[in-house]
Amino acid sequence: MGNTDNEVLECWNKIIQNDDLKALERLFYLLHDKFVRFCLHYVKSKEVAEEIVSDVLTDCWMDRAQLKAILKPEVYLLVAIKNRAICHWRKSAGMQIVDLHDTCADLTSQYRPDLQLEKKELMLNLDKAIDSLPIQCKTIFRLVKEEGMKCADVAEVLDISVRTVHTQVYRAMNKLSNSMDKYVNDERKAIIVNISSSFLSVSSILFFYFQCV
Repeated sequence: MGNTDNEVLECWNKIIQNDDLKALERLFYLLHDKFVRFCLHYVKSKEVAEEIVSDVLTDCWMDRAQLKAILKPEVYLLVAIKNRAICHWRKSAGMQIVDLHDTCADLTSQYRPDLQLEKKELMLNLDKAIDSLPIQCKTIFRLVKEEGMKCADVAEVLDISVRTVHTQVYRAMNKLSNSMDKYVNDERKAIIVNISSSFLSVSSILFFYFQCV
């Protein structure tokens, strides 16, 4: 591991363990140019690339309490930047994800003014259910389901086997499915299952539902 790698890891540990804002500024200085160059492989604008890099580092600061299991911060940050850049590229290219809100409205043939509130309540309950997971299970689940990372990448980031990643995601899905069943009424289940019948658990369907908002 080179001097820069050692310094990056030192800064990361200070951020995660000590809430050290100066360490975040140092990390930004160390990795900014490299990350911007990497991001430019996915977006054409340097201004956009710089914004994405800044947003990712800011998000890491805001979510630092959830990132204690990350052993390879640079790998984690690069993957996060890649995912954010790809999302930007898709939007700028005119690729749109179908809003499940609109789909539900079409299926029920009626306007649902309370739908947004219901979604927020479900998201709050889902966040609570995720936070109740064991630390490793929660970290793996968030990386795979929220960050969109491949299981192999998560395994590399956390220095564990791919099989362990699959096992932890499976356990998380089972626990979340049991936790969320009570918050979803039969009508909502029928609508969502009809739209996304390929999903096997309520928690899977809920994630699809939320991420399409």
